[in-house]
Amino acid sequence: MFTFLADLYALVYAAPPYQEGPEHVARFRAGLPEEAARPGFTLITAEDDGTLVGAAYGWTMPAGRWWSRANTDPPAEVRDADKIAIMEWIVRPHRRGEGIGAELMRRLLWERPERYATLASDPRSPARAMYARNGWRQVGLSALPWGPSMDLLVLDLARK
Repeated sequence: MFTFLADLYALVYAAPPYQEGPEHVARFRAGLPEEAARPGFTLITAEDDGTLVGAAYGWTMPAGRWWSRANTDPPAEVRDADKIAIMEWIVRPHRRGEGIGAELMRRLLWERPERYATLASDPRSPARAMYARNGWRQVGLSALPWGPSMDLLVLDLARK
């Protein structure tokens, strides 16, 4: 599965505004086994006729932890609670707008024990506006050495 997931990652992030290359894909592929071993790891996929068309995954970020490169701490109620850290939420470009991403996220967050979900979003991403429409709120920024600063977003799962 990791090979197919890395192939989907490469396809999604090769396009603007990301324009990621082989070194980014290699970093992603190398990190997958470690992420899959984290507590609370969940991977949800969508396939069409045996082809992976979308995926979303995350793991439990325990109370007291936050994004390592964040410029500020989140609100105390977020910091002090377990959160699901959504690491990827990707859909093949030609399949966007079909509800695949929404269904992936619904399934990923269904019956999670955590109070909050969090993710890092490229502010240039077309998905950024969709996050805002669906109740995600920005609580900080994270600087990455290999790319742009990311918006750190939080969703209160008790309100969903």
